[in-house]
Amino acid sequence: MLGKWGPSPFLVLAGAATVLGFSPFDFLPAALLGYALLIYAWMRAPNWRASALAGFWFGLGLFGAGVSWVYVSIHRFGGMPAPLAAFATLAFCAFLALFPALAGALQARVRSSAATRAVLVIPACWTLIEWIRSWILTGFPWLTAGYAAIDSPLAGFAPIGGVYLLSLATLASAGLLCCVAARQGRWIAAGLFVALGAVGAALKGIAWSEPAGPALTASLLQGNIPQDLKFDPARYARTLDTYARLAEQSRGRLIVLPETAAPRFLDQVEPEFLKKLESIARRNDGDVLLGVPLRTGPRTYFNSVISLGASPLQKYDKTHLVPFGEFIPTGFRWINSILAFPLSDFSRGDPKPAPLRVAGERVAINICYEDVFGVEIARQLPDATLLVNVSNVAWFGDSLAPRQHLQIARMRTLETGRMLLAATNSGMTAAIATDARVIAELPQFAEGKLEVSAQGYQGVTPYVRFGDWLALGASTLLILLAVLLARRASSG
Repeated sequence: MLGKWGPSPFLVLAGAATVLGFSPFDFLPAALLGYALLIYAWMRAPNWRASALAGFWFGLGLFGAGVSWVYVSIHRFGGMPAPLAAFATLAFCAFLALFPALAGALQARVRSSAATRAVLVIPACWTLIEWIRSWILTGFPWLTAGYAAIDSPLAGFAPIGGVYLLSLATLASAGLLCCVAARQGRWIAAGLFVALGAVGAALKGIAWSEPAGPALTASLLQGNIPQDLKFDPARYARTLDTYARLAEQSRGRLIVLPETAAPRFLDQVEPEFLKKLESIARRNDGDVLLGVPLRTGPRTYFNSVISLGASPLQKYDKTHLVPFGEFIPTGFRWINSILAFPLSDFSRGDPKPAPLRVAGERVAINICYEDVFGVEIARQLPDATLLVNVSNVAWFGDSLAPRQHLQIARMRTLETGRMLLAATNSGMTAAIATDARVIAELPQFAEGKLEVSAQGYQGVTPYVRFGDWLALGASTLLILLAVLLARRASSG
């Protein structure tokens, strides 16, 4: 596997196979095997350059297979020519592959024994680099390793340190399996593997939150508006009619419409439509949450959610915007001449928003891929009793993206101890319990409404209190421990 130029493209296949550990496949053994192969390659690499190259090959396979749906967005709906879109997608995946390369180089710089490297150093370095990927250039923490373990005993670590602590546990598990296969402290490694799972299972038994008040009926609306018609003026009236009809049929005290369900600025939306939604909400003694863009000036507009109904009018403005899709980074204005994304230069909302007080709950709103950033969701807690995500993943067609996004939303329930209601344009519209179980969901690419019993919760998980710092601190301590063990071994 190792040659003059480092690991062979065999690691591309290992990275691609690791995607099977994430939704919609949810086959954790594939992820553990993929990470174990990478760890094995790193343990055999002759120097840090070979380790970096191994990480790059693996990352190219991981992201090339796992986020290639970006092509659908920029070509089919963004209008970028196919060859250029394919190149842009490959370049994006290659950029993301630089992070595993950096993890490989970093772990190779830490002097340690092979077993210590596999179980302590590599998991810690991988976790730290994943965290860096979550914020550099606004962040893209898709396919974070911890998501693959959401249905395993290791998920008990999520309320403690979030998805990054779960990544640390997942990579440590892969490292232990690597030690077992390589006959390096086989029985000790096997015992530690079982013990790690047992600790996670025990943590899953802790109830970090408790019900707050009575449950309410919530109605989640899925209009299934084709993305290529969503912003078509000829389709506008029919879109409003679809959501008005679904709302009229709903009996939920809380009715949730998707992101940009009204595909015009709020001041351009017909007052009759807004009055109808408000009337329906009052009829149900509750509120409607409507995704709609707001503008406060000719060049200042927001991707927002407003409330209509029995409670006073409130709004949430999206804070974490998608580069190129929702804002154009400095120096890249020329991209507008290639892409045809509508409303591609939003303004950022308040980075510390307050929950909306609607339908008797305090609702923490997040829009689209904002729910990928767990520490940002946690900012609205512990005040918030319920999480609501509104999205439009029709941008990515019938790809892996919608199911991956649902898996990400499930992680937020573990981290916060709150239910999450997800209302989307074309799927996945779902209700998720505090233990990450999907209680109910609508099929993709079908119009409908999902009515569920939603329970508000109160309480504080360690993750809500400390955010990512527990995972980052644990990773740093493991690296320091490895260095200490190496020094003691060399001095002895």
